[in-house]
Amino acid sequence: MSTRHVYGRGARWYDALSGEFVYRAGRIAGIELLGLREGDTVLDLGCGTGLNLPELVQRVGPTGRIVGLDRSADMLGVAERRAERHGWANVTLVHADATDFGPRDLTDGPVDAVLATYAMSVFPDPDAAWRNARSVLRPGGRACIVDMQPPTGAARILSPVAHLAAAAGGSDLESRPWQLLERDGSRLVRRTLRGGHIVAVAGTVG
Repeated sequence: MSTRHVYGRGARWYDALSGEFVYRAGRIAGIELLGLREGDTVLDLGCGTGLNLPELVQRVGPTGRIVGLDRSADMLGVAERRAERHGWANVTLVHADATDFGPRDLTDGPVDAVLATYAMSVFPDPDAAWRNARSVLRPGGRACIVDMQPPTGAARILSPVAHLAAAAGGSDLESRPWQLLERDGSRLVRRTLRGGHIVAVAGTVG
């Protein structure tokens, strides 16, 4: 199945096929590391179908805002229905390419935090997406990148499975996009899960 199909017409089945029994742990860890407070505005970069929304809404509360950005209209459609179903009025969804967006696309101004879960390794130009994310992040804001790499240590026996799963979603297991945050951020915290397959890095930027 092509990535265009996975993130396009296949969006309706994405949640069921995304392996959340493995990857949800990374989402939760990343959001915890981000240290969100009530009233914060957070950009969910490459938000997909909105799998991060329940936890983000809980963290920022009714006075906070979540901006979900994705280039797939089909994925955003699923996220929009999720938000409507739960009555999350503080969720705004933006149809834009992470490698080609900026402050012009965010009507509410700079954000307090940026979160990217399993998205940066899919982008054709992670560096451009990171630059764009930094352009909408307020000085001293927090960012967190959660993504995948081949399993390490004893878990390396599962590497073929991890590579197959990544290939199905168009992810590059060798991209290690969290290194962009490690390069530009400070007060860094890092967590690895699932035999080193999932890496979450958070830090302060600017």
